[in-house]
Amino acid sequence: MTYRILITGGAGFIGLNLVEELLKDENNYILVFDNFYSSKKEDFQKSFLMHPRVEIITGDVAGWYHLHLERKKIHQIYHLACPASPKFYQKDPIKTLDTCYLGTKHMLDLAKTTGATLLFASTSEIYGDPLEHPQREDYRGNVNPIGPRANYDEGKRIGETLCFEYHRQHGVNIRVARIFNTYGPRMRSDDGRVVSNFIVQALQGSKLTIYGDGSQTRSFCYVSDTVRGLIVLMNSSVIGPVNIGNPDEYTIRQLAEKIKVLIEKRTEHEISFIYKDLPKDDPTRRKPVIDKAKSELHWKPEIDLNDGLEKTITYFQTYSG
Repeated sequence: MTYRILITGGAGFIGLNLVEELLKDENNYILVFDNFYSSKKEDFQKSFLMHPRVEIITGDVAGWYHLHLERKKIHQIYHLACPASPKFYQKDPIKTLDTCYLGTKHMLDLAKTTGATLLFASTSEIYGDPLEHPQREDYRGNVNPIGPRANYDEGKRIGETLCFEYHRQHGVNIRVARIFNTYGPRMRSDDGRVVSNFIVQALQGSKLTIYGDGSQTRSFCYVSDTVRGLIVLMNSSVIGPVNIGNPDEYTIRQLAEKIKVLIEKRTEHEISFIYKDLPKDDPTRRKPVIDKAKSELHWKPEIDLNDGLEKTITYFQTYSG
């Protein structure tokens, strides 16, 4: 039996890796829906343009008009659509909010009509600059609702609310994943996220830009682990929300030092750092508690940071985008 899976934002970083993984099951037929706002069409085409089990639909989830999909049998919807790096979600804040609210509502309406299970890609950013550390799913967060990051933080929070209201009121089958920092192959070189920034700067022989004093922390999950977590969650009976991330915590300075060492081994570059002011509302600490994922999904990350960085650096050394 053909299993039809719709992935919104499927041409983005996590989306491309998710498509690749799902295609390993020969019964899966993938519908990718994307407007290429924060992704590159050529990246998608290089990998999947002529694939017989992949169909690309160009469109905006916030301006949903592809009603023909309501007449198709869709079994699962991975709703990933939304720019995830500050560079892109702050570029047009209202568009980001439209994507989070209207786009999610449209996909929930589609799930209601077709009977599909919808997985909503939420984010660790719903915790804001946390007052509790590490972050468990029952922590309600510390978000500035009028700050420069609010369009994404609050947008994802209202997306979660929509999912649970559709579940309670209409019986829509939902899954909610709170994705923590993810990195790996198929990241855009210009997406503005810290791992890609550091690697690209290092490969170019430039100074690594550290914001603040570098003492702020993050946890970094390799993309194959994140994708595996999403698939396991989708195919479980767990509604969530569930943290999907790596609980190993590093300072930004530690990350920079690791990338410095790895790049200097591969090139003749001598890497140094430059410090700039920390952006407003940038979280000071970030680390997931993944007890729920371990106990209910039997999932945990497998790739450690050094191995993941090695793979990611190799990708960027050969990437032409």
